[in-house]
Amino acid sequence: MNTAHDFAQTMKGFAGAFPVDAKAAADAFKAHAAFGEKMSALMLQAAERSADISGKWTKETLARISDMAKLREDPAECARAVADFATASAETATENLAAYADVAKTAQLEGVELVISAGRDVQESAAATLRKATDEAAKTAAKRG
Repeated sequence: MNTAHDFAQTMKGFAGAFPVDAKAAADAFKAHAAFGEKMSALMLQAAERSADISGKWTKETLARISDMAKLREDPAECARAVADFATASAETATENLAAYADVAKTAQLEGVELVISAGRDVQESAAATLRKATDEAAKTAAKRG
């Protein structure tokens, strides 16, 4: 009958058969956490800029609605107020959609740069680890030979 102790011993033997470089694992964790922090900051900045655009757009629209809703005696003035509102709304929509596109473009470019930089760091780390393992294997082979 297997016991918890037997299982623990088995797992300990299994882990010993596949040694892990604790420093490399810690460095990988730190690198991953730093990447996540940078990516989160990038996305939060884009969200904040988008919220600013939305807030400004809403305030401008409400001000125009307030102006359009004012009492006008002449029907022509009412029609002009509605036409002015529609024209201003279309112009504002175009400007704000362009601003949203700029936010998205900037976030995308910065995100790609961040991913490329992280890939470069991983490649350099892997190359250094491979060089170290090769050197250690060569030293071990030289001792045995």
